[in-house]
Amino acid sequence: MKNVSQLFMLSVLCVVSTLSGALDFGQLKGQLDAAKAQIPPVNPKLTQAVEAVKELKGPTEAEEVAIGRQIAGNLLGVAPLVKDDKLQKYVNRIGTWVASQSERPDLAWHFGVIQSDDVNAFAAPGGYIFITLGLYRTLQSEADLAGVLGHEVGHVVRQHHLKVLQKSKLVDAGGKMLSQSLGGNSKAQEFIGSGAEIVARGLDKDAEFEADRMGVVLATRAGYDAYGLPSVLQQIGHAAKDDDRVALLFKTHPLPEDRLNKLDAAMADRFDRIKGQTLVKRLYRVR
Repeated sequence: MKNVSQLFMLSVLCVVSTLSGALDFGQLKGQLDAAKAQIPPVNPKLTQAVEAVKELKGPTEAEEVAIGRQIAGNLLGVAPLVKDDKLQKYVNRIGTWVASQSERPDLAWHFGVIQSDDVNAFAAPGGYIFITLGLYRTLQSEADLAGVLGHEVGHVVRQHHLKVLQKSKLVDAGGKMLSQSLGGNSKAQEFIGSGAEIVARGLDKDAEFEADRMGVVLATRAGYDAYGLPSVLQQIGHAAKDDDRVALLFKTHPLPEDRLNKLDAAMADRFDRIKGQTLVKRLYRVR
């Protein structure tokens, strides 16, 4: 074995010695320098663009939560939570269970029912979700509630509102404005806080249709009947177009009929064999 090892080492030394003689590193370096001289200088604008792409990143999860907290505070300043602890605990329990079926189960989710006769629901970045008392009163089962909350969870998971905020420059790509707000800059806080207006103004149709599909899937994963959300959309669709309670909803969302048609095409008969629960009797009844 000793002779074999010595023979192997000798062979390696011979190869290295041969390569060293064959390669003229000084000449090679000269050739490389000459080749580099032939390369045209990089356009400064291209360099700036590359650096900009490197810095292009969305807010961290902590920053996203901070943005959502600011927006949620603005919303609650307009419509406070309903003073019913059992209702709030119930909705949080169902919402958290539905959210646990999503791609972001570990987010610190917050759900609440706000004092408003309007028929609507809102989602803010970072897991802040609110349903109006007006919408809650239209629900017929716990599966309906799960479907509605699943839709809003979908908005948060896909960061629909956060993307709108970024596009509108309320939150820049590097999160600089957010950093200022967390540092106590009142002007920046007001700037980000105005994101509540975007939440109320609504998203594009594709985002709403995507959230509808996700709402159905998440509720089904949670063990509920898949047709809870479609049932709620049917109920809302029966409301008169001039009903003040649905005015904002119809303004910020596609019409219930269009949403139902999209869901019908997406669901087809895929959910017919899945026997989820409706839990009509378990739905918390508001006094």
